Amino acid sequence: MTFYDRVDELDALETALESPGHEFYVVYGRRRVGKTELLKEFCSDRPHIYFLASQEAEHRQREKFVEQIAGHFDDRVPRIEGWDEAFDYLAEKLATERLVVVIDEFPYLVAENDSLPSYVQSFVDEHLQTTESMLVLCGSSVSTMESEVLGHESPLYGRRTGQIDLQPFSFRQARDAIAYDIDDAIRSYAITGGTPMYLTLFDYTRSLAENVRSHILTPTAVLYNEPEFLLRTELRNPARYMSILEAVATGHTTPNEIAGATGIGSGPLSKYLQTLRRLRLIDRDVPVTASAKQSKRSRYRVADEFLRFWFRFVEPNRSGIEEAPGVVYDGTIEPNLPDHVASTFEDVCLEAVWEAIRRDALEPYSEVGRWWYGEDEIDIVGLAPEADRVLLGECKWTSDPVGHALVDSLRDKATRVRWGPDTRTEEFALFSRSGFVDGLADELDDNWSLFDLAEMDTLLTPDNRSRRS
Repeated sequence: MTFYDRVDELDALETALESPGHEFYVVYGRRRVGKTELLKEFCSDRPHIYFLASQEAEHRQREKFVEQIAGHFDDRVPRIEGWDEAFDYLAEKLATERLVVVIDEFPYLVAENDSLPSYVQSFVDEHLQTTESMLVLCGSSVSTMESEVLGHESPLYGRRTGQIDLQPFSFRQARDAIAYDIDDAIRSYAITGGTPMYLTLFDYTRSLAENVRSHILTPTAVLYNEPEFLLRTELRNPARYMSILEAVATGHTTPNEIAGATGIGSGPLSKYLQTLRRLRLIDRDVPVTASAKQSKRSRYRVADEFLRFWFRFVEPNRSGIEEAPGVVYDGTIEPNLPDHVASTFEDVCLEAVWEAIRRDALEPYSEVGRWWYGEDEIDIVGLAPEADRVLLGECKWTSDPVGHALVDSLRDKATRVRWGPDTRTEEFALFSRSGFVDGLADELDDNWSLFDLAEMDTLLTPDNRSRRS
């Protein structure tokens, strides 16, 4: 099995373990994002105790935890009456051996006993600090990990020595796993997003259409109901949140549009949107030239490509999928997929901009994002305040080569971007799925950079960062 990327996260864990003294790390992130695989890879070549909690009675959770400790030390399983005694037993054993101790799905333990963070606090303060060992608490419930482990009111607040908020792969990180050419790789990423489990479910020897039909549009497939399970991990009553996600995924991006599509009043909607943002299920965007805190020109978007695909194409068509999934794919998904992929392509182009900056293929910019005002929109705008320099770029996921019309349009819109002095330096970048009309590059000056898919593939194909496990 191949373990993909996560080089930076592994380096952080390994550096922490090699440093003097104890370590108390917190690893958290959404379901399926690869937390368990990361920790198993980290533990694979060093002494460790790995305990995966489950949703069962507290006494059974505790018994299994103690059994795991005793099993590592080839010890007789002691009789333990409470969590304080369980952690005392662990402390006794850590006095004899330096270990990595991982408690995975910690929120399941907290759900059965909300005093558990206090027991961990006592263990860290009274025992772990005197060792060279490492404790890792891991969990998929972002809300529980942030409140019960990282929050100001948690007994564990201030005791961690490090944390990893594990994110889905960017396109560049996922590229190593997607064994399609660059065109189909972007289309595939627009469907699976960067969640490792979703990525690795697809069989890249088969067509993208075959993968969608078998892994998403089949009612018995894992991904068919995955978003519902994801939301139930975090939310007791996910119905309204699902309606908001569907509204955003289908193009209702402002608060007023979302309210109109869902029938939820502006007051309650604001709280729902805050919760979805905290759970990393939606993002709030403002124009890159505006203040994120002060701007009222906010737009929302579904933060995960798979969720965006599912809420746009699967959730509204459940009845049809149950009866005739092929008809839904041919009649609804395939004709509208280019529009869906175009949004993902903009994100991929943003990644390409940052990589081009790192490789000196573009001048440096401290901020890069989208810009809009009124009816005008520009896909990519980069700001370099210290140099009074601005980058303006457009991304076209079309079947026709880009020509002079887009050049003229971008020049015109550039005059309406109010940022910097009148003497600012302007650079331009065009990204095109289908390349550029003959002669366009020769007619443009050195302030223009053109990127077709082949050049983007060179920028976004990472070094070999996968590991065999």
